[in-house]
Amino acid sequence: MQQAGSSASETEVTWEDQQNINKFGRLNNRLHDLDDEIKTAKETNENLEDASNELILTDEEIVRFQIGEVFAHVPKDEVESRIEELQKVTSKNLEKLEEEKEAIVAQMAALKKILYAKFKDSINLEED
Repeated sequence: MQQAGSSASETEVTWEDQQNINKFGRLNNRLHDLDDEIKTAKETNENLEDASNELILTDEEIVRFQIGEVFAHVPKDEVESRIEELQKVTSKNLEKLEEEKEAIVAQMAALKKILYAKFKDSINLEED
């Protein structure tokens, strides 16, 4: 049990402090969502790269290409160009996600600095 005069019980949480804590929590949630989205984008990129490599190895001029939930017979050249475009889109999306993650990590670091300066050991912002 803490003593009545300890500094932890004297630290008052202002409205601004609560807003910073809430913002940190929202950023932390978004960071976890971004990690999942980045993982999915990387897997998609790898799958597209594998598909591109398999397409290079095939001898057939007409290949099956999945459009939605249906496979269609499409000329090999068209499939190659579609895969290249999908790779470009996925790579750009991955870059955008990585940039957003960096921005969020920077914002979280700034908030940690502010909150730890005021609350010291009374607040835990680290992941377990």
